[in-house]
Formats: sequence, structure tokens, C-alpha cells
Amino acid sequence: MINLHDIRYLRVGTHRLDDAVEFATRIVGLQLVGREGKAAYFRSDKEGGRGDTRDHTLVYFEGDPADHRIGFDLCNPDDFDSVAGELETAGHPVREGTAEEAAARRVKRVLMTQDPTGNQIEIVARAFHSGVRYFPARDAGITDFSHIGLRTGNARRDEAFWTTLMNARVSDRISEAPLLRINTCHHSLALFPAPGTGVQHINHQVEDADDIMRSCYFLREKGVKIVFGPGRHPLSSAIMLYFEGPDAMVYEYSVGVKHIRHAEDAAYRPRQFPFDDPYSLCMWGSRPDIREFSKTDAKPAVHAV
Repeated sequence: MINLHDIRYLRVGTHRLDDAVEFATRIVGLQLVGREGKAAYFRSDKEGGRGDTRDHTLVYFEGDPADHRIGFDLCNPDDFDSVAGELETAGHPVREGTAEEAAARRVKRVLMTQDPTGNQIEIVARAFHSGVRYFPARDAGITDFSHIGLRTGNARRDEAFWTTLMNARVSDRISEAPLLRINTCHHSLALFPAPGTGVQHINHQVEDADDIMRSCYFLREKGVKIVFGPGRHPLSSAIMLYFEGPDAMVYEYSVGVKHIRHAEDAAYRPRQFPFDDPYSLCMWGSRPDIREFSKTDAKPAVHAV
């Protein structure tokens, strides 16, 4: 089994890099830590959040907006050489990134592979940290980059990929969509049945509910489309707010996410939530305006929490 520690970074292509930088800083409230060539790097980790001082958590680069690459940190960097063999044995093509690709990701080594749907997965060893304090572009209250929603062509098949080849565990399900934890946080990944590949939403944790409401009014004032919330997810317990960014990427702020501690892990049983109960999506009654969270082609879609 491949033991992942956490999501290390997300790389997202865009045709409008300057606009993406403006949105990530002025609207989302991330810290721009560098622009190199055709890429911009952002931090989001604050002391008192995860406090792990990641060099960066998000990169926008000039390229296809459908090109999304998710980097995962290994628990033990010494496992790096064995990971390629495990992936290949399981039928997943893999290659080691070049020195230039590793440098662009601020890591010593990187493996490139895909999940069964075709999502681009990168597994890294000895990722860089920063000794500089996180200083956001605006005070959105962000403490850390937390999780992503990921598209899947077959939720049960991809759940098996993450829980048998990788060390993810199912926290809860809504319809067929599993919410998967890698560490104690209720979920690092949520797999949504949807056409195509790629990341469906990006989550950042904030300090408290006041930050959610301040951002709600701020986003409205700036003309940013709010697509869900404010509300509260019954699965993760988090208070949330979703809004639309460049290239229709959905961003989420949330606070109060549930943690499943190691002492509870063995005894924890995933809960099943029905899609056709609207309060499975938000216990306050908010309704999403998000394609993957709506019914399409007479099939129930799923919801990110």
C-alpha cells in the first residue's frame, strides 16, 4: 500500500494567467510567493492552521484550463522507489519526472501517474518548506489548503484505487460519491460522478464562521458568483461557502470540519446519505448552483462537503 501524507499542491492550467493571479490574491486571499516563467505560486498555510509551512499549495500555469495535476506527499520519502513498482504492478503507467519538473514543483523527486478515470496524479518526496511567515493578500481568514473535489467516471472503481492501492479511508458517502480521508481530516478527496477529468472544487479552511460571512458580503460586493451557501454540511459538519473562479473553477471556504482521530479510526463506520434528501447537501437548506451537485440526465448527481 502507498502511504500518502496529504495533498501537497494543486497545479491548474489557465489561458489567462494574469487574471488568475488577480483572482487568487485579491479575491480568494492567497499569498503570491513567486512568478517564474509561465507559472505563479501561491501559499495558504498559516501558523495555527496546519502549520506545516508548505512552500506553496496552488500553482496557476499558462496552459489548458482542463489540465489539473494533484501532488501528494508520501509519509516516508524512502518509499519513493517502491511506489513506482506498486503502481506498475497494479496496472497504472508511471514515470519519474525530470529534474526540471521536480524543480518546478519545489520537490526533490516526483512520480507522474493517473487514477483510473485519467486524473493526473503526482507523488512527491522531500517537498520544500518555507521559513517565511504566511502573509495573505487579503484577510479572508484562510488557515490552510484542505481538500479537493475530483471528477470520477466510476465512483466505486476509483474508491477502490484510493482505498486499496493508496491509504485513503471512506469517511461517508452521499449517493455513490465517497468522501475520503488521508489523515484525520474528514476528507481530503471527494469523488464526484461527472463527465471528464479534473478538479471540481478547491477548499480552503478559514478561522471561524465570521470569516465565512465577511467573505460572503465581500464576494457579493465584488460581483463574484456565489454558487452554494452560506450553509452547513451534515457530513463533515463544516460551515461553508462556494464561489466561482477563473475557468469555472469552484472555490470553497469552510470552517469546523470534522476530524476522525486515530483512536476512532478502526471503529469508525462510514455513513450513507441519500442524494434525494436536500438536507443531505446542506442542513440549513441552501441549494447549490453547481453542475456536479445537480441532477442531470435523470441520474442523481453528488455533493461536495
